[in-house]
Amino acid sequence: MAKTAAFFDIDGTISREGLISEMFKKMIKYELIDPSKWYEDVEPAFTRWDKRVGNYDDYLQKMVDIYSETVQNTNSFHILYIAKRVIEQKGERVYTYTRDRIRWHREHGHRVIAISGSPVELVREMSEKYGMDDYRGTVYKVGPDGRYSGEIIPMWDSESKQCAVLQMAKQYGIDLSESYAYGDTNGDFAMMKLVGHPVAVNPTRELLAHIQKDDDLRKKIVVIVERKDVIYRLNTETLELAD
Repeated sequence: MAKTAAFFDIDGTISREGLISEMFKKMIKYELIDPSKWYEDVEPAFTRWDKRVGNYDDYLQKMVDIYSETVQNTNSFHILYIAKRVIEQKGERVYTYTRDRIRWHREHGHRVIAISGSPVELVREMSEKYGMDDYRGTVYKVGPDGRYSGEIIPMWDSESKQCAVLQMAKQYGIDLSESYAYGDTNGDFAMMKLVGHPVAVNPTRELLAHIQKDDDLRKKIVVIVERKDVIYRLNTETLELAD
């Protein structure tokens, strides 16, 4: 018998902070990344985004590029340790809405799955913390010597997440028409189109623009905005983006 599943992005959807940014800060602390990499490469992109004149994805990509470069030839033990520390310290900084939805899905016997572009080490720790049934994250491959080889299997783009959902639907006998997907960026777009109950949580402008152009998705999607201690549910039929 087919099962219902709930697919959750993590960064910006469950977590109120980007886990990769917390990982990055810890790697500076433990001297795996030179602090100059932050000040010269990442901080300018962060400042532009923080002032709302730049793109969040540009800021994120800067960190991902440096992270990918740094972990190559690094012993996986160090990354596993840092990932555990990040989730221990930041794992409860989550949105009320998605935390409650995870609980709701578990209570209803749904399969709960994390699909995130963050390193799989972080995704594993987060999924275990919230009692999820399975997870997929970006895999930085480890060689026989226990060090990262430099080979990457991404999970941050829409196509990769779509393939992951389809693979797990087949693996677990999931009925996607009865299932849910939660995300916040355009990387979650294809995942949302696959399910009967898509939910955009604090979506980016880019994602909202794509939703508005897709009549089928617009009719079925729920848009949630959580600010301070208030959760808003927006009407997608009348939703307009300001210039």
